[in-house]
Amino acid sequence: MTDKRSKLRRIIMDTRTLPTLPSVINKLNSLSDNEKSSIQEMAKIVSSDQVLSARILRLANSPSYGFYRVSTISNAMILLGVNVVKSLALSSSIFAIMEKDSIGLWEHSLAVGTVANLIARKLGLPECEEIATAGLLHDIGKVIISIKCSEAEKDIIRLVHEKRIYTMEAERETIDTDHAEVGGWLSKSWFLPDKLSEPIAFHHDVAGSVNHRIKTAVVHIADVLICAGGFGNSGETFVPPVQKIAWDTLKLNEQILAELVDETEDKLVEVKNFCLEMMGD
Repeated sequence: MTDKRSKLRRIIMDTRTLPTLPSVINKLNSLSDNEKSSIQEMAKIVSSDQVLSARILRLANSPSYGFYRVSTISNAMILLGVNVVKSLALSSSIFAIMEKDSIGLWEHSLAVGTVANLIARKLGLPECEEIATAGLLHDIGKVIISIKCSEAEKDIIRLVHEKRIYTMEAERETIDTDHAEVGGWLSKSWFLPDKLSEPIAFHHDVAGSVNHRIKTAVVHIADVLICAGGFGNSGETFVPPVQKIAWDTLKLNEQILAELVDETEDKLVEVKNFCLEMMGD
């Protein structure tokens, strides 16, 4: 590992240098590790932080999940699962930065989460909510690079436009790593399960995903569809290709893809309305 890359990894893995994480997370972690803990106990811990609870409930009612009736934290834990609620709690401070400073990336992330859920349901896959969460968090590494490497971020953006290359290529040229790998480091430092961290780390390299390739393939396809639709702003100047391994893993065909594109357009109206509501608050 190069000096630049290992230094950045140390910064990422040191959670003290990241945006302040809610204090309830440590309590939630210890409770979720204890098999005897009830959902009510965990919900009580999260609900003690009103700002955090409000953010989790807003995300739980977003088009990424499609419930629109999640009114309490215990309700969210039952419908979405503890891992998803924990992920949303961990991400809340970073999402706050995205909503304020990176509206385009925030819209892109919400849309990818929504379409990942749509694909998972269409293909009859299990754990759709976790797949949606991986989609929602897939570009979280970009936010961390923006926070921790603001000068390098300017060089990355310049390279993308000057050389007409993908963001990942510009990132590797500038900081010897990329947003997917940084997102993977971050999810590991947060002790997220592999079924969430692997799709985040390998959404641009589905072949690299070993244990959760189906989930990773879904997030990859959702990301490409949203880039192709030009919704939000992922920072890319052109659309990345669909990787054959993702296509084959999900056993997709032209008809399923055409149906997904149609259904995606309808869903994006919901995402846009949700984003406008969030910004209006």
